[in-house]
Amino acid sequence: MSTKTIAEFSCPAPHTVKDTVLLGHGSGGKLSAELIRDIFLSAFRNPALARLDDQAIVNVNGQRLAITTDSFVVKPLFFPGGDIGSLAVYGTVNDLAMGGATPLFLSAAFIIEEGFSMDELRRVVNSLQRAAKEAGVQVVTGDTKVVEKGKGDGLFINTTGIGVVPDGVDLSADRARPGDKVLLSGSIGDHGIAILAQRAGLEFETEIQSDSAALHTLVAEILGVTHEIRCMRDPTRGGVSSTLNEIAQPSGVGIEIEEAFLPIHEQVRGACELFGLDPLYVANEGKLIAIVAPQAADDVLQAMRRHPMGCEARIIGTVKEDHVGLVTMRTPLGTTRIVDMLSGDQLPRIC
Repeated sequence: MSTKTIAEFSCPAPHTVKDTVLLGHGSGGKLSAELIRDIFLSAFRNPALARLDDQAIVNVNGQRLAITTDSFVVKPLFFPGGDIGSLAVYGTVNDLAMGGATPLFLSAAFIIEEGFSMDELRRVVNSLQRAAKEAGVQVVTGDTKVVEKGKGDGLFINTTGIGVVPDGVDLSADRARPGDKVLLSGSIGDHGIAILAQRAGLEFETEIQSDSAALHTLVAEILGVTHEIRCMRDPTRGGVSSTLNEIAQPSGVGIEIEEAFLPIHEQVRGACELFGLDPLYVANEGKLIAIVAPQAADDVLQAMRRHPMGCEARIIGTVKEDHVGLVTMRTPLGTTRIVDMLSGDQLPRIC
């Protein structure tokens, strides 16, 4: 009888060309992690960057500030539940919030392709302004560049955000401990499938809406209950699977989730089955994962459910001492499978 450990049954990622950048390097999965580690981290390594969290926490004259930057290249630019303008605000606000920060200021840089419609540009800018006002942040600086027709695919937006981290809050992906609970704030896959449906011209009985939303008020709600939260992440590119792997590996733990506990809307589940997609790898833009000390998990869950952004929240798993660096999932049949990081690019141009 074989004595292999569960880790030895993990399928290796396919071999890739090492001398060119692939679309999969932007997927948020294994190729993205390799790109960051081999090119960027090796060049810029410092304590704040080495944590590889959604934001960097820096100390300025005794005040802890969070800073993050992100670029948005979604296609189509307008989709059910949002557009590239509001997405740029929410994505940046959420990266700050995952560090426990109160978002304050944004920059916005627009890379515009020659020939882009002025009406569409106004529509995007107005949406970005409304989203910023709703999130309570100010756009205080920015930049515009115009590139030749055929060189920019319409419009790209880069945003940088700054926020303040309250005393007593210390969240990072390397803080998960055995026994901790894994909380998910709501249904998964909505954003990715909304984009796919719009891109492919699909119609469902009920339109699938992106979950794109600002999560900082939800974070404030749960931090008001307890500071026994180890880390928080929003599962965007690479989905829930990559996010959990990004926690398990630096923390030196295993994470086990229960498939039956995963909240997935039936329309999203059906679309994933139709296209052969795994919901665990589909992008989200309005959900968070929290790793919480076991004694505080129920209180955090109830706080999530009291908030409009967390009414479907569930405890979906537990941090384990064994299978270090791996994420596993128990199926309704009682079997266990490895939930690896995305090895390629399941759904391009999603955020």
